[in-house]
Amino acid sequence: MLGKGRKMSGRETVAANYAFGPGEDDVIIKHRLLTRTTTTRGEPPLKKLQRKFTSFVLEVEKDEDNYNDCAKLSKAFLQELSTFEIPLLKSKAVIEANLREKENFNELKDEINRQISLAQTDIEDLKKQLEESKIERQHKEECEAIRKLIAAQPPRSETQKSIREIEKEIAALEAENTAGSRLLELRKKQFALLLHVVDELQNTIEEEQKNLIEEMRMVTEEQKNGIEDANGGSEAIAVD
Repeated sequence: MLGKGRKMSGRETVAANYAFGPGEDDVIIKHRLLTRTTTTRGEPPLKKLQRKFTSFVLEVEKDEDNYNDCAKLSKAFLQELSTFEIPLLKSKAVIEANLREKENFNELKDEINRQISLAQTDIEDLKKQLEESKIERQHKEECEAIRKLIAAQPPRSETQKSIREIEKEIAALEAENTAGSRLLELRKKQFALLLHVVDELQNTIEEEQKNLIEEMRMVTEEQKNGIEDANGGSEAIAVD
């Protein structure tokens, strides 16, 4: 618990000693770049240069015989100016290098975009070629299937021979069918004639049966009349 308490107190101390907030980073970095300040401690180079220049000017404006002091201050100012100028030259060189790098990057970007456009064009062409190749391959496969189907069929001579044999069989069947049709028609006519004859015969038989019945009835009546006549004669004889 004590260790944790100490740790928390250390964090609070660090937070308390933090000189600026996270939102001020950009402002501080910009100020350091303008004043050539690399750390937060010590006198900034620009202020140091300004201070030495001010000392040199004040020393020059004096009416006293201070040539040596002016020379020393001038030398110190020039040294400080040289020291301040070196980072500027470095920054200038870095800026120029960055500009060249930017131009190279833009050229490289344009070249990459051009290559991308060419690659896209090539891709579209390859897609078209692929589609054409697929269609051509499909046609070849269809032709190959037709060729195999044709190769599986018998030769033309055998096919024509089979066709002639089938035509002969068809002609024979047609002739047989015609003969059968004629025979069937003849049988129909014969059967119709037979039915007509049977009908006529049946009518004749019925007529003969009627005539026979009529004759039998007449014979019966004649016999009956004869018997009655015979009985009448006997009675007359008996009366006499």
